[in-house]
Amino acid sequence: MKELEFIKDYKSNEPLRNSFFELAADTFELELERWYEGGFWNEGYIPYSYIEGNRVVANVSVSLLELVINGVKSRAVQIGTVMTHPDYRGRGLSSRLMNKVLEDYGQACEFMYLFANDTVLDFYPKFGFRPVEEKIFTMDCPPGSAGSAAIRKLDLASQEDLKLITSLGKQRIPVSERLGVSGAYGLLMFYCLNVFSEELYYLENEKVIAICQQENGRLEIHDLISTEPVSIREIALKLADNGTETIAFHFTPDDPDLTLASSSYPSGLFVRTHGSLEYVVNAKHPSTSIA
Repeated sequence: MKELEFIKDYKSNEPLRNSFFELAADTFELELERWYEGGFWNEGYIPYSYIEGNRVVANVSVSLLELVINGVKSRAVQIGTVMTHPDYRGRGLSSRLMNKVLEDYGQACEFMYLFANDTVLDFYPKFGFRPVEEKIFTMDCPPGSAGSAAIRKLDLASQEDLKLITSLGKQRIPVSERLGVSGAYGLLMFYCLNVFSEELYYLENEKVIAICQQENGRLEIHDLISTEPVSIREIALKLADNGTETIAFHFTPDDPDLTLASSSYPSGLFVRTHGSLEYVVNAKHPSTSIA
């Protein structure tokens, strides 16, 4: 078997890029081609890979971000797309790639974090990561409070709507000052294209894009995209309809007008800190910024 070669940041190498897309599709059913072709793979997303010829056989990607915790921005690296081709597993490739990431960023950022699935919960503590419990926040929707706002469903096939999403996405402010993310435009666009393409709504008067789903009396709000601070409570009630009983937020609302309940949310979050700063507790990382 040939010696594997380590390579990183090869976005412009078409054979390797396509092999990376193929491995991501086979491993996680991720569709990354359209995301790349739309120009949303920016310099803040860097794959660390082992290759054999023009074939990517193992990968750990980093997303360079800023976490906003209680209004303070800190340098952060989020790890994602950790995958190894089945023929190459059991050789410690993910561990070797993790060590390379730590060599480059372990001392250069205040926070490093990732979201792990149940099969690898014992893997990341070996590298200094600790599990952090997240919360999901909900509020009761008062009867008769459904708003009459001008809300338009967005269509990604429309160039006008796509331009609106990209423009607001690039200029957006973090959805929360208690726990928000800055610099996650590429991740946001992945979710818009591949996860929530049918759940994008524009509140025209408020100039807010809402990513939300309504089912069985529960309104799930995944993100609110705006360039100015907004009243989360007012926006939530405008998104509600006459059948809404509960509104759930997949981020950490910091609106003082909200009366919220919280419950445990098993997300598989692991955090590694460097320096004196601590990761926030009783919070929810914005769902559209998860790598």
